Amino acid sequence: MVQQYLEHSREILSSKSSRFKFNERRGLGRIYIFGYQNRYNLQEGFPLLTTKKVGFKTVAHELIWFFSGKTNIKYLADNGVHIWDDDSFNHNLKNMVEAGIFPEKFAKYSEPWVAARDEYAQRIKEDSEFAERWGDLGPVYGSQWLHWPKFTPFTIEISGKKEEYFIKDPNGIDQLESVIQSMKKDIASARHMVTAWNPQEISDMALPPCHTLFQFNSDGKRLDLMLYQRACDMFLGVPFNIASYSLLTTIFAKQLGLEVGDFVHTFGDVHFYCGAGERAKWYQQNLEELKSRVRNVNGLEEHLETLEWINKLAPKEDRGKEGMDHVTGILEQLARAPKPLPRVTIANKHYSELTINDFVLEGYNPEPKIERTLAV
Repeated sequence: MVQQYLEHSREILSSKSSRFKFNERRGLGRIYIFGYQNRYNLQEGFPLLTTKKVGFKTVAHELIWFFSGKTNIKYLADNGVHIWDDDSFNHNLKNMVEAGIFPEKFAKYSEPWVAARDEYAQRIKEDSEFAERWGDLGPVYGSQWLHWPKFTPFTIEISGKKEEYFIKDPNGIDQLESVIQSMKKDIASARHMVTAWNPQEISDMALPPCHTLFQFNSDGKRLDLMLYQRACDMFLGVPFNIASYSLLTTIFAKQLGLEVGDFVHTFGDVHFYCGAGERAKWYQQNLEELKSRVRNVNGLEEHLETLEWINKLAPKEDRGKEGMDHVTGILEQLARAPKPLPRVTIANKHYSELTINDFVLEGYNPEPKIERTLAV
């Protein structure tokens, strides 16, 4: 199953369908394919990449946090999970500047920005009052999964004229519990869906949901899940997403007394970031040469020759945006051979009651982690 991810990565870097575009919001170039799908048979093992280390505890902690319906990063910070620090910092920075906590709104990724972000993350962990006020991300995943907005109409008659209003239910719609109940009632239905894409609340979120909606399917024996992901950071994000939704499938299968089936991953814009400034321009100008080199690789280690070519000819990465070239990272990974997949066991509890101690990962012996910077 790791091989599917690696072959997909090679295709992004070699296919005639691959293109280059510059992301103005992030200031980064990326090489991408629009529209793709992979299928992972979870009976064969848990699809945690073995060609580089992926933090399983981070995956599990984030999922536990989603299941809580909370959107404040305090729980994550307390458990050493920092994947949401940048988004939360950016989301709250303007108001923190106005409150006098930071002197100015820094340019993203600048040295003052990084220093302020690190100070912010430390204060979130150490100061509960600070975290309560400044640690929220807005109505992101957990909020939509468990508290999708629900409005009840009511009518008031004023001076003989009826006026219709709506009142917001404080709890909203619990999509997770609803989908559990719908599967218990009619397992063969094609209506078992959960969505995080709420147009009414997108502007209030630190980050619009990348993994936007998922659907369960079952023949009464095995449970499948298909995820649609609109934006897909292939190097850092996608390995994490594969593990996260495979784990979610495993949890819900146990909840329903079913075996695990397939995790089907459907992609929109799936991409490798390739740096900023002159380095991004270099990739744009040399994309066809890169495609040809990757396409004609005959052995794993030949990917390192393409990596050497890039390191020799491409301009250095912009200061403050080091590590944003993920193409070099995936070429290093493509030179590694996959190892046997691990297995995961989970305590027999309701998903809302799970803690990190209820997950056991066995047989995971990956290659070393490849460090790159997360683009936010």
